[in-house]
Amino acid sequence: MNVFSSIAPIFSGSPTGASTPVAGSGRTPEASGEKPASGDTSSTSKSVEQSSEGRKSDQSSESRSDAGENPQGLTDEELKQLTDLKARDREVRAHEAAHQAAGGQYAGAMSFTYQRGPDGAQYAVGGEVPIDVSPVAGDPQATIEKMRVVRAAAMAPAQPSGQDRAVAAQAMQTMLQAQSELAAGEGESRTAEASARVERSQGDARSARSREAEESYRNVSAMTGDSRYSESVTSLFA
Repeated sequence: MNVFSSIAPIFSGSPTGASTPVAGSGRTPEASGEKPASGDTSSTSKSVEQSSEGRKSDQSSESRSDAGENPQGLTDEELKQLTDLKARDREVRAHEAAHQAAGGQYAGAMSFTYQRGPDGAQYAVGGEVPIDVSPVAGDPQATIEKMRVVRAAAMAPAQPSGQDRAVAAQAMQTMLQAQSELAAGEGESRTAEASARVERSQGDARSARSREAEESYRNVSAMTGDSRYSESVTSLFA
């Protein structure tokens, strides 16, 4: 039993505090050094209040937008790590599914190793599928067919891992050995069949000579009228 495996990547970086966007402030007469004209304090106060309300409205809109795109308040680094983990999870699952589908009856169940993401969820970063690479005892032809399936399963993913290539090489070696055994067996069978044909031919030839000799002696016996001679000679070829 062997396994197809994928290589897990290493993700670095630890969660940091969430950054808070800073909204820009409006320009007021006090900030610019300007003084409100006398007798117009109500107008200035009203203008300042309106500016403050505008800032609050802008901050509220930005907060709602950030919350929709990043509900957990992750940093940029954490968001990048999360994106990488999700991509790796999809890749690993597709990789092992390709092995299992191509391996058919010789492939086992998929298993995965996981890594917790900054969002608290578990993501597959490695996996494997067991595969039966043993030859079929006493049947080289069945071994050849099995190893073809195993090799195809090993190379099924778009990017086979080093372990996948090792399994494919092992299957090829077993297949070549089975082909040699099959060729040797066929050679022995052909030799035995040829020997049998020769023996049959020799047997037929001996039978033909015996029949010819027997017939000749009968003729001689009939000509001489000595049946004892005929019987005596015939017994030599019984």
